[in-house]
Amino acid sequence: MIKRIKLRTLLVGGCITLLFAILITRVFMIQVVKGDLWHELAVKNWSKHDVITATRGTITDRKGDALAIDAPAYTVTVNPKVIHENGIEEVVVAGLQRILGKDENELRKLVTAKDDDGVFRTNREVRTEGWKIDQAKRDEVAALIAEIKVQLKNDKKKSDAGIGLLKEQKRYYPKNSMAAHIIGYADRDGNAITGLEAYYNEELKGTNGSINYKSDGQLDKLPNADEVYVPAMNGKNIQLTIDDTIQYYIEDAMKEAVEKYKPISMTVIAVDPNTMEILGLANMPTFNPNSYWETPEPENYYNHAVRSLYEPGSTFKIVTLAGAIEEKLIKPTDTYVSGQIRVQGTKTILGDINRVGWGTISYLEGVKRSSNVAFVKMGLEMLGKERLLQYINNFGFGQTTGIEMAGEASWPIDLPGNVEVATASYGYGVLVTPIQQVTAVAAIANGGKLMQPHIIKEKHDPNTGITVVTQPEVIRQVISPETAKETGSYLEQVVADQGYGTGRHAYIEGYRVAGKTGTAVKNIKDKNGKSAYDKNKAIVSFVGYAPVNDPKIAVIVIMDEPNDPNAGGGAVAAPVFAKIVSQSLQYMNVPKTRSADTEKGSNKGASKDSSSQVIKYTTPELTGKSIESAKSELLNTGIAYETLGKGNKVMRQYPAKGSIMSGGQRIYLLTEDSETMGIPDLKGESLRDALQVLTLMKLKVNVEGEGYVVEQQEIQDQGNRIVQLTLNPYYEVTDESVNEDVKEDVKEEE
Repeated sequence: MIKRIKLRTLLVGGCITLLFAILITRVFMIQVVKGDLWHELAVKNWSKHDVITATRGTITDRKGDALAIDAPAYTVTVNPKVIHENGIEEVVVAGLQRILGKDENELRKLVTAKDDDGVFRTNREVRTEGWKIDQAKRDEVAALIAEIKVQLKNDKKKSDAGIGLLKEQKRYYPKNSMAAHIIGYADRDGNAITGLEAYYNEELKGTNGSINYKSDGQLDKLPNADEVYVPAMNGKNIQLTIDDTIQYYIEDAMKEAVEKYKPISMTVIAVDPNTMEILGLANMPTFNPNSYWETPEPENYYNHAVRSLYEPGSTFKIVTLAGAIEEKLIKPTDTYVSGQIRVQGTKTILGDINRVGWGTISYLEGVKRSSNVAFVKMGLEMLGKERLLQYINNFGFGQTTGIEMAGEASWPIDLPGNVEVATASYGYGVLVTPIQQVTAVAAIANGGKLMQPHIIKEKHDPNTGITVVTQPEVIRQVISPETAKETGSYLEQVVADQGYGTGRHAYIEGYRVAGKTGTAVKNIKDKNGKSAYDKNKAIVSFVGYAPVNDPKIAVIVIMDEPNDPNAGGGAVAAPVFAKIVSQSLQYMNVPKTRSADTEKGSNKGASKDSSSQVIKYTTPELTGKSIESAKSELLNTGIAYETLGKGNKVMRQYPAKGSIMSGGQRIYLLTEDSETMGIPDLKGESLRDALQVLTLMKLKVNVEGEGYVVEQQEIQDQGNRIVQLTLNPYYEVTDESVNEDVKEDVKEEE
């Protein structure tokens, strides 16, 4: 018995000793032999690395209105396992199909998805219709989830609808298709694809940050543990030079023209000729960057404004005219024989649109009638090849303008012989882009300076607080200010002469307009690659600026193949120009003036500021209306306005309903009672009007001087905002005749 007990004890002891030896060996292997490996794995499990996503920079218009922002987005998911367990497949499919518009069969595949072992999956994303949906769609899905849960509760089943919503971020464009070719878009994966989104992607996207720390098994941060934090560098915010109101005017006028003439494409660019800031730019057809996948056609994304090359036709005559005037080769009263002309040294005969001509006429009349013969004489016979080519190059043709947009095109211009020189004189045989054309015409408007066009007003780095502002840049003085003014007077006659001015449909009552029409027959290649001009296909255009005495805006309108082959630039493009410029000048508070010599119907086209009168308007009733409705009404009538506050309804207005206001005044719309509202620019307003506006905002006012507001300053005094106004009886306004009227009014009051 004792022997057996000893053996048993020895066996048990031996097993324990063996187990202990194995344990020691195992511990030795883990802590010594493979210690580094296990330590590395442990650190990996403890250590956490979280990415801090950088915020993509915003894109705004010149007033700060958002055009591209990061916004919350939601992705719809389904749980096939839960849906199967609750027996709600039909309800889920029907509900999501109704909200998302996804194909029913594709939805059914998602909600019944299984893995390779035949087990129902637990998570499937509903792409692409349910991928990164907006808040409105998200709310509809949330309502469906709540509805299904109520049904499940009544059926005493698990209260899980099997539908989820993942919160994410996406790029959102508040104005939808507005300025789409400028802004471009980023796809739903966040990749910048076109436009400024792609061009400035490195600056907009920023750099993601991170945080490294150690955590326990519950993923809670360990106390006193080392932490490495790298902050995110958010993307730069970009403010554009465009004004979304002028952009609206442009696109609204274009839609109307496209509906009427059904062209292949249409382009409009509006600029400030004094700075060459782009005020608006649009192409049609276009697309909505919020739903780009619904527009697969590549032509909708093509930015014709900077990428398309075309023969300009008669709008190019402005270069020839300016060169001839600069070289003092013509006077308005000089005459020539219109109709046809033989090109020197060749048998080629070129002619006017009216091959018989109008007899012997002056060069001024030739410009108004857009006579090709007049420009062949100026370009070939007077300027000659070398000087004409020099002016073409000096006006910026044959080279890119340097605008901050991708894919800008240019075509080197060569004039090998007399025929090429002759045809180039009136815009054939040369290829240009719309942005080159409007840049050249702006040089006429601003006194002869060729300037680099810009669409970026400023870039702000939120990480450093540094703002880089784009300054106007003069490339060269192309012609003298005197030549520019005289050239403008010719172009003004093209519009003002309602008898035979080809640009008469660009006439705007109350404003002096200068411009030039263009109708270029297209050079089409046949199946064999042979080129020939097709008289049934043309590119029609109009380019001009206003007011002539103090230009504020220059615009080019181009339409490719309108459905009426007989309609030229004067009939098709000029009215679009007139609509855009008329609305824009009113919006910009440029006073309208009338002159007896420039009334519509006058054949002389003379304009005298001394006979001008300021046009008056009667203010409509806007109080109580939604801000969108009020804006729409004012935009349609051409009355300038400014909103005060960020509300969505007009609480008060000034001037009140039925008040008489001049074309240079604006109407103020108060949308909230907030004491933090920004103070509008009151320069040029009378003391009475300024006090009314500031009273609307419930602000205290200090006044120095008499007459009109020339300076304003906001002062903080013990938490109260006080506005200091400095007045002067002779506030300097643009139009001299208006200034004289103001002085007379002041004298009468005195």
